[in-house]
Amino acid sequence: MDFIITEDQATLTQGVRDYLAGVHTPEVLRALDASDSRRSADVWQGLTEMGLPGLLVPEAQGGLGLSLLDAVLIAAELGRAGVAEPIADTALIAAPLIVKAGGQETLLAAIAAGEAKVALQHPVNPWVADLGAASHILSIKGGALLLTEHNGDAELLDSVDPLRRLYAPVAPSGTAVGSADTLLDHAALIAAAQLVGIADAMLGQATDYAKNRSQFGQPIGSFQAVKHHLATAVVKIEFAKPVIQRAAVALTEGSASAPVHVSHAKLAAADAAWAMSETAIQTHGAMGYTYEVDLHFWMKRAWALASAWGDHAFHLARIDAAVVGGALPIGPGHSFA
Repeated sequence: MDFIITEDQATLTQGVRDYLAGVHTPEVLRALDASDSRRSADVWQGLTEMGLPGLLVPEAQGGLGLSLLDAVLIAAELGRAGVAEPIADTALIAAPLIVKAGGQETLLAAIAAGEAKVALQHPVNPWVADLGAASHILSIKGGALLLTEHNGDAELLDSVDPLRRLYAPVAPSGTAVGSADTLLDHAALIAAAQLVGIADAMLGQATDYAKNRSQFGQPIGSFQAVKHHLATAVVKIEFAKPVIQRAAVALTEGSASAPVHVSHAKLAAADAAWAMSETAIQTHGAMGYTYEVDLHFWMKRAWALASAWGDHAFHLARIDAAVVGGALPIGPGHSFA
């Protein structure tokens, strides 16, 4: 399978990266952390003007009509910038599921215009992100995926990541628009993509610090004890990227093995982000644990997303069940099936 990024995808990704690097700085994160709402109308407006809410919305409804493979590339950039707004939930998870359901052209147009936000509720999570500002909810009842409007009532909860706005679940209701598994798999995939972007951001911060922090008359990045730890984390990050792309293709094609590929992606991305967070802390030394170092914003997001949409045990169990149960044959004869 060819995972080479096309010129159009590279241009889009770089454009989003450059934009977010200019407007979603650590200073912005600190300002959000100091605010009551942890949200910014200006940030959301900027994301809308970039066209991000409509990435996966069809062109007929004012979107760009891009693919899930494009979505994971953009999700990684959202993670890299530490974006707190619920753009990933609405644009990269809810939108394609609503498109697949059909008959929701008005809502899709509102999503593309940045006027509608969709919260995601699933039994695997004991919370719902950004429910307080959501206009709609995708939730699960039985084996069905339900879509309904939301009036804004919600009970705020605490999170290890102060920039996440988590709320207690509400009773699921609404119109059936799909199956329950589709929400879990799409959300876990986008979480995995964000985790890789977060890991890349922490790698950049750790590398910059290692180049600038001197000890014994030379940068600490010249010491093998630092270089080897960073190199190990880089390998985990790079190995996770094609796994995520493979899962995106499997979901797009409706492959029967897509859930297993998604679980593989979530595990690989979470392990990479966890390893990178530990390495970044160690590289920064005692400073790595302090609020004054920007690193903590990305570490907390990594810790939160690692357990979202199925933790390590959940996804490992899905892979074990498929391999041991024979649903996913392994070995040389099946590598490229």
